[in-house]
Amino acid sequence: MPNVVDSIPLTEQENPRTAQISSLPTEAILRLINEEDARVAEAIAQVLPEISWAVDGIVARLRTGGRLFYLGTGTSGRLGVLDAAECPPTFGVSPELVQAIIAGGYEACYRAVEASEDDAEVGAHDLDARGFTEQDALVGIAASGRTPYTVGAVGHARQLGALTIAITCAPDSPITAAAEVSIVPVVGPEVIAGSTRLKAGTAQKMVLNMISTATMIQLGYVTGNRMTNVQTRNVKLRARALRILQSEAGLNEESAREILNRANGNLPAALIISKTGCAREAAESALDKSRGVVSEALDLVRKLR
Repeated sequence: MPNVVDSIPLTEQENPRTAQISSLPTEAILRLINEEDARVAEAIAQVLPEISWAVDGIVARLRTGGRLFYLGTGTSGRLGVLDAAECPPTFGVSPELVQAIIAGGYEACYRAVEASEDDAEVGAHDLDARGFTEQDALVGIAASGRTPYTVGAVGHARQLGALTIAITCAPDSPITAAAEVSIVPVVGPEVIAGSTRLKAGTAQKMVLNMISTATMIQLGYVTGNRMTNVQTRNVKLRARALRILQSEAGLNEESAREILNRANGNLPAALIISKTGCAREAAESALDKSRGVVSEALDLVRKLR
């Protein structure tokens, strides 16, 4: 007879290190949580090769017109929505390039819609509703690795010929069998048994940060370590753009401000204007042709001069 504990997914098992947490004073509770969280980065270090394979595969898809989709339920789905939402303001890319699908729709971002995760066919249907094709890449996010909605979607995407990636904290789970690339940081049982918004959620967030950031760097939306495609939508971001323009172009604040104004607050266009002396229209045209990649747009402008 199999051991009962062995049949319980790792993310659902009880953590012997925190068995008495409910009887501890506040600081001791926090210390235990912190000690468990420290294990997350160690677990992710063990799966960097898999994350690298995933990024390289995603970059290849995006360079040929594909898109990146995150899909999940509950906490996993919300983390996908968060990472996708951060890509346009941070890297200046279209909201269509990185998209998120969460079981139950966007209402599930702020309200639990638990029953929606139990139907494998709904995940596939939600992908099809977005026009998902074999050109695209799908990252299925499921802490337990067995959520029917997510596993079904990953299996459907793989049948289409799309790139499929799984992020889970459960080794040898159904989603690892369904996906082409599996990223499995083994963080162990949670501080509170089964509460995967804790270590598993932290691990998923860190992996998603790596995937989106490394992908955008490889696509050319970062120069050095500067967000050279940041969108100047508020005072803070405009000030950041001004600093980046000063550093990248070697300008004083007054000159940088004048060029940024001439570019209508468009930092990539301002960078091209500052380095080539071209008109705003020429900079914007080059950026359109280069998919917003500043280095490629610069080459286009220089070739025409």
